[in-house]
Amino acid sequence: MDLKDGIALHKQISDWLKQQIETGALASDEKLPSENELSKKFDVSRVTVRRALQTLENEQLIYRCQGLGSFVTDQRTHQSFSILNDFTEELEGSGLEASSKLISFEQVDISDQKNLLSYLDIENKKIAVQIERVRLGDGEPIAYDITWMPIFYGQLIEGYDLEETTIFTILEEEFDIPIEKGCYRIEASMADEKLAKHLNIDPQTPLLLMNRISYTIGEKPVYYQKRYYRNDKMVFELMAERRNSNSESDEELPFKEMIPVFRDNT
Repeated sequence: MDLKDGIALHKQISDWLKQQIETGALASDEKLPSENELSKKFDVSRVTVRRALQTLENEQLIYRCQGLGSFVTDQRTHQSFSILNDFTEELEGSGLEASSKLISFEQVDISDQKNLLSYLDIENKKIAVQIERVRLGDGEPIAYDITWMPIFYGQLIEGYDLEETTIFTILEEEFDIPIEKGCYRIEASMADEKLAKHLNIDPQTPLLLMNRISYTIGEKPVYYQKRYYRNDKMVFELMAERRNSNSESDEELPFKEMIPVFRDNT
């Protein structure tokens, strides 16, 4: 490729790399040429190459791993999972329009489910609000949610359109109840008949199960949720740092970033 006058060099390089990705010359998860290789190929500085790569990263066409290089994404969205997001925010940048199909919204007796009582901090109560939804991207099922809420919060969102908006949005924008943090547990699961039907997959298909408790001010639980992701639609990428063996500090090192990547199987 010959660079042209009148067009910023970094843009010409990013456009060329984008074309390589879009035509399949650079495949999903394939490593890009190094900054040094690109610098020599186009006879430009590494600063120019870095600007080109930053453009592609901003457009979510590539992801970069420190010390390893840059790689083509397997679908063009990378959202930081180190920030607490709702489903709509997770899909931002994916090119998919988020929506939900409400399956049920009801009050249920959970007096015999001690784990739920504990998660919701309502050990002295018996009833919670249970919400079940299929989570969609461009109308296609990506995940299935089962959410339990203390009666107080559940009654606040009753009557709102949970197919077009999220629980976070309703609580934060309508009632000034901020969602401040979440606690996650990720595990493998299998689709039973019910999940298979709603997710449009075969029974016993492996799923990724995300358990989450979301908290508002004062560490009050707003809900406990089990979200079953189709793993042919979404995977997670984790960026972490190794503890310095010479460090005398006992402080735990948090992971740097965990990213949900939505796959395009079309």
